Amino acid sequence: MSTDSATHELLHGILKQVSRSFYLTLNVLPQGVRDQMGLSYLFARAADTIADTELIDRELRLKYLNQFSAQFQTAEIDWKAVQEIQTALIPHQRDSAESILLQRLEDCLKLYENFSAGDREQIQWLMEVLPDGMKMDLDRFPGESATHLTALSTLDELDRYTYYVAGCVGEFWTRMVCAHRPAMARWDVAEMSAIGVRFGKGLQLTNIVKDIARDLHNGRCYVPESLLKEAGLKPADLLNEDSLPKFRPILDRLVRLAMEHLDQGWIYAMAIPRSEIRQRLACMWPILLAGETLKRVATAPDLLNPAVNVKAPRGVVYRVMALTVFTGASGHVGTAYWNRLRKQVLSEPQQ
Repeated sequence: MSTDSATHELLHGILKQVSRSFYLTLNVLPQGVRDQMGLSYLFARAADTIADTELIDRELRLKYLNQFSAQFQTAEIDWKAVQEIQTALIPHQRDSAESILLQRLEDCLKLYENFSAGDREQIQWLMEVLPDGMKMDLDRFPGESATHLTALSTLDELDRYTYYVAGCVGEFWTRMVCAHRPAMARWDVAEMSAIGVRFGKGLQLTNIVKDIARDLHNGRCYVPESLLKEAGLKPADLLNEDSLPKFRPILDRLVRLAMEHLDQGWIYAMAIPRSEIRQRLACMWPILLAGETLKRVATAPDLLNPAVNVKAPRGVVYRVMALTVFTGASGHVGTAYWNRLRKQVLSEPQQ
């Protein structure tokens, strides 16, 4: 183990306070990587909290985000800089979990200092890349309402964004499990990291298409203008729910791209040895649930209504979890489920 029992208990206590749902998910992971993944989650969420604190100016958010990222690029933590972030942001948190996380930020960084040099190096890499997506959001989308709606320009820009906010996590995950799980010793780290990147991009694209309406009303259009022009649309047109039929071909293209990425994610999950059941489950669940979500996105008649939340129902979530757990993360059973989902998503008649 790379962390002692006291460190483990403190970390998991913070996770319970900040996100009980993630804490429960974390327990699915095999020992040896839980603490690293848990602390990395807290750091990523802290960076996201800094970027999303709308009650302070955008320039200040960028300043504090850079200030936070800098703590992972130096030999020693600048505790005064950390306290400055806390003082500036804690009073503006509307969510108690976000407030608790910022209050416990010093504790998190002290835990980080106790990790092995190899683990700190991997977390340093992640915290150098991941905040770039948050900075891209702040730089690219100057407004925070539909009045100041801005769109990404090209598919390449969308691809870069999905790498920053999720693809890099697949790369980080691969390096970490290969470093700590003996059963993964046969993996080609570079090759599987590249597949892990596709896995992460697929999950992020799923989030983008399912949340499109709410993002639009927050001033952010992740659908590239180059695609919208092909359909004779502008970003502002998507604020009108009646634009959905004209938008469908573009939506279909993005859904198919997400499925292509998730297909690579499934290859990744099936490459995990059967003995690593916990790790397999941790990869199978998000892929299958993303597929279930995309199935609903592809035919949702009210996708452009910001009041509608398109996602897999709780009953479907429980069914996926039960099926995979009770069959021991069987590749045969899981792949049959995934293939049925693929056919449903990719052959659904568009409305």
